[in-house]
Amino acid sequence: MTTRQVAITGAGRGIGRAIAERFLDDGWRVWALVRNEAAVTPLKKRGDVHPVAFDAANTDSVLAAARRLTTEAGHLTALVNNAGVALAAPLARTSTDDFLRLQTVNVTAPFLLCRELIPAMVKSGAGRVVNIASTAARKGFKYTSAYCASKHALLGLTRSLAVELAPRGVTVNAVCPGWTDTDMLQASVDNIVKATGRTARDARADLEKLNPMNRAVKPEEVAEVVHFLCASKAAAAITGAEYVIDGGETV
Repeated sequence: MTTRQVAITGAGRGIGRAIAERFLDDGWRVWALVRNEAAVTPLKKRGDVHPVAFDAANTDSVLAAARRLTTEAGHLTALVNNAGVALAAPLARTSTDDFLRLQTVNVTAPFLLCRELIPAMVKSGAGRVVNIASTAARKGFKYTSAYCASKHALLGLTRSLAVELAPRGVTVNAVCPGWTDTDMLQASVDNIVKATGRTARDARADLEKLNPMNRAVKPEEVAEVVHFLCASKAAAAITGAEYVIDGGETV
């Protein structure tokens, strides 16, 4: 039986780590694209995982990772573009460098990996790509213009590639989480505490109340949807879709 292989960016923590764990538990070979390869060490106890040096903010690093995957992995079964960065700031305090950094990490890196790795999928006649976007890909949120712009662009990239690749046997979909219990949520809590003097508990509660379920999404819940889109026969005809996991926030 051919080994199923998935490349996951940002696999060392948060949603990316949960996704890696889900695939490892299902017997896949996981290529974990991370800045700190030591972060992958705990995953090795769960299965066949290979760390790949990767910095989404550096296009040379992204292309080097793609070259290694092409050489060592060959045909990937799936690609998950998960690595991302956020910024909360009013427009007047959003620098050009900040804006460009978010586009590089959240859009350019996924674009480059798709461009470099999808041809092997096309040649094999099958492949699954999942881009981790955000609810910020579906609507605007104040004080996050650079972030929303980058995630809207990622969703646009997803839709365009889905149409282009549909005849070639490759599906491309987006998963759009709301507030998820990760370091990014904790950073937002810390910013609120710093700006308002409120307690961390109150700040977190306010963020959780943004959706009708009154709780943060669990990384494992996002991972299950990603695994479905990449591994299930039932997802074979799903492409260009956006799966929203936000507790009803954007309904």
